[in-house]
Amino acid sequence: MKVLLIKDVKALGKAGEIKEVKDGYGQNFLIGKGLAKLATPDVVENWKAEQARVAKELADDLARLAEEKIALEAAVIVIEKQSAPVGIKGSVGNADISKAIEEQLKIILDKKHIGLKKALKSTGVHEVDAKLGHGIHASLKVEIVGV
Repeated sequence: MKVLLIKDVKALGKAGEIKEVKDGYGQNFLIGKGLAKLATPDVVENWKAEQARVAKELADDLARLAEEKIALEAAVIVIEKQSAPVGIKGSVGNADISKAIEEQLKIILDKKHIGLKKALKSTGVHEVDAKLGHGIHASLKVEIVGV
C-alpha cells in the first residue's frame, strides 16, 4: 500500500513523502492516527497544490515584511510627552511606541515585538529594535519631544 505522509513519522519518513508500507500498518496506524493518507493521484495532487499555496503565502509575507522593514527604518517615530525639569514626565514604553507606529505609519506592530529593555525617560532620538517576524528585525528611530 502506498501512503502520502502528512506528518513526520519516526523511522519512516518526513511529511510529503510517498512510502510503500504494509497494508495493516498503513490502514490501522498511519491512516487511523491521521499521520498519512492513501496515495491516490487526487490526494497527491491536492497535497502539491496545498504546498504551493503555503509557499506562495510565505513569499508574500516575507515581501510585505521587507517593505515594512524599509519603511520603519527610514522613518523617525515622534512621540510627544510633557516636559519636566529633567527629561519628561513619565516614560515611553513598548505600548506607546507601538501606538505611535500605528498612528504615524499605519503599520500594526504588537508591543511584545518591540525590544525595549527599559522605558525611555529622556528626550532625544533613541534606537529601538523591533521583531517583524520570520527572523526579520528592524532598527527604529524614536524621537521623544518635550511639550
